[in-house]
Amino acid sequence: MLQTDDPGMLRRTLFLGGGITGCGNWQEWMAERLAGSGIVAINPRRRDFDVADPAMGRFQIEWEHHHLRLARARLFWFPPETLCPITLFELGKYCERADPLFVGAHPDYERRFDVETQLKLARPGDHTVHSSLDELAAAVRSWASTL
Repeated sequence: MLQTDDPGMLRRTLFLGGGITGCGNWQEWMAERLAGSGIVAINPRRRDFDVADPAMGRFQIEWEHHHLRLARARLFWFPPETLCPITLFELGKYCERADPLFVGAHPDYERRFDVETQLKLARPGDHTVHSSLDELAAAVRSWASTL
């Protein structure tokens, strides 16, 4: 769990939500692109995770639940390899909050239209769905520069 003696650090926390199972390690790529921006990336991807182990699964769910609530901002990435049902659930849970939200969906993501439409309804005027990780990283870096 994230622990800090710097209360200002929490306002710079960003949860990296999105595909984990069956897709590339985009979280590591994103964390590298955000290095030097002052952002503290909260990465839920585990180096060693057995999806068939119920104890590990429960721990992962609880960890993500805690850190999603703790984060000041949230990023959600939808890759083309998987539908990301848990990510869709998490986006739905957090999309109507006033906190900073960054969303991206690969152009080939099967439910991109749904993500775009739901965000437009939930966040009128603030519903950009980026088409690449580069665009998403640039949006986060722009936000970070205002902190």
